[in-house]
Amino acid sequence: MKKVVTIQDISCVGKCSLTVALPIISSMGIETAVIPTAVLSTHTAFQNFTYRDLSNDLPAIAKHWKQEGFDFESIYTGYLGSIEQIDMLKKFFKQFKTEDNFIFVDPVMADDGKLYPGFDQKFALEMKGLCETADVIVPNLTEASYMLEREYKENYTEEEIKELLIELSNLGPKQVVLTGVSFQEDELGVMTYNKNTNQFFSYFKEKIPVKYHGTGDVFASTLVGAMVNEKTIEESLKIAVDYVWETIKDTYITNKEDAYGVNFESKIPYLVDRMRK
Repeated sequence: MKKVVTIQDISCVGKCSLTVALPIISSMGIETAVIPTAVLSTHTAFQNFTYRDLSNDLPAIAKHWKQEGFDFESIYTGYLGSIEQIDMLKKFFKQFKTEDNFIFVDPVMADDGKLYPGFDQKFALEMKGLCETADVIVPNLTEASYMLEREYKENYTEEEIKELLIELSNLGPKQVVLTGVSFQEDELGVMTYNKNTNQFFSYFKEKIPVKYHGTGDVFASTLVGAMVNEKTIEESLKIAVDYVWETIKDTYITNKEDAYGVNFESKIPYLVDRMRK
């Protein structure tokens, strides 16, 4: 069975990070190992959440795994608990990178033009350094702006998005996926650039007039799973975008207005069926 290790936080209540990645990737027929970077009582959309940094545990886990000879088809990182963890992950990548696997970095740190609580520009530049070591990165527009030290804009032309993608690819990754892209008011989706083939690809869905926490994690987890299952990048992006759209639609229809996240659980049968096609 193919294996993925995902390295990100775990929120005890709230649908994001490991509580999303583990069930989604597992449902796609992939053994999923986890390294929690932090434990939060809830995700950050709630007030007064507790937070415990697990940085001190990461080197010992990596050492034990290396002794056991574990290997993975993909190493997938998301929300990190501290700036120190970035250097730890660079070392982890060197320990577990092979000719056959790929490193997938979701530089989770910002959205809607601003950084998440606890992050600053120094963290963004360190995250940029982590992206330099990855094969695939999936920033949103805000994260791309912070890493490239560009002014954030809500509206972009297609040519400007292509320029962003090329600039991000110049950091090092072979494949760059930019999320939250829209060229029409009624659509939302992604655009990607493959540095090896010099090709762009975009995919959009009808925009649903609502925003839920954790959809980026749903997207990234699904994309990793599809790629590990040897779908093409185009197929993988369509699967990931369609699945996220289905989860948002299901949540919107049921009039869910709390901060927990999307109903990804109820749409897992859709995802499993989609992967069989």
